[in-house]
Amino acid sequence: MELRQLRYFVAVAEELHYGRAAVRLRIAGPSLSQQIKALERDLGVRLFDRDRRAVTLTASGEALLPRTRALLEQADELRRSAAGMSAAEAVRLGYVSWRPADLATRASGVAQLHIDAWVMPSHTQASRVADGSIDLAICWVRADDLVNYDLEARLIGADRLFAISAGTDTSAVQAKDTLVLLDADIATWSSWNRYAEEFARDAGARIVRVDDGGITGPTFFDHVRRLRRPVINSPKGQNTPVPPDLTQRPVVDPAPYWTWALVSRRDETRTAVRATVEALTRDVGTLGLDTDMAWIPSGDPFRAYRAG
Repeated sequence: MELRQLRYFVAVAEELHYGRAAVRLRIAGPSLSQQIKALERDLGVRLFDRDRRAVTLTASGEALLPRTRALLEQADELRRSAAGMSAAEAVRLGYVSWRPADLATRASGVAQLHIDAWVMPSHTQASRVADGSIDLAICWVRADDLVNYDLEARLIGADRLFAISAGTDTSAVQAKDTLVLLDADIATWSSWNRYAEEFARDAGARIVRVDDGGITGPTFFDHVRRLRRPVINSPKGQNTPVPPDLTQRPVVDPAPYWTWALVSRRDETRTAVRATVEALTRDVGTLGLDTDMAWIPSGDPFRAYRAG
């Protein structure tokens, strides 16, 4: 039994509708239903009566709801007390190319969050957390990296990657009909190359090797024009405006997802750092990773989400 499951219980009890509760919690509906069922198994009682028309609390659910609210309030008070102790402490965070727009708001009152100005590749940021140069990093990380560096990871974001192609066709493109670029500069593109190679192998996409840093930016668009095939866009190019002669297209069968982890040291003892991790990842949900169409690499620590 987890606190987040108790929060899910309260949300469904207040909304009496799984869809509205899922929107409120920012998680997928099927995942919410599975978590409620897991909570019911742990408690040994049924909390809701469900049919196609309505959701109602059972007698057990009615009895447990006020006690659950009180327990959650105690947990929130504990967090507030810890936050008061740690708010004066500085926590250093690095990132690669993405961070939540409300990062400072989430951390407000928990710690003084200092965003590191050095934007570096994922593997570099993970190693900086390990050696103590920074306290946290938002990056793509593999399960074996967590073991090797003695790190922990929490899901903080996910990008569904798309393809860029020449022309005006905006229809979905099969993954097997796409190209993925690999760059010779492994110091910069190590994480992307590993991801792209596995996606190509699993989905049947074709690899094209480049040596000009053309994974993003104007050079990437030049490659799309030259190759005249849909090319998978990297997470570093997610928010780059697409030129008018090119088109963004969804990728299906499967849909590639790139995860962003909030990485910290496994032996971290500072209250401010631990509290910041909780504040930044609370109620993030599964971000679409639990859908049947999602593709996540085998070494991704969040691949378990794919199984629901």
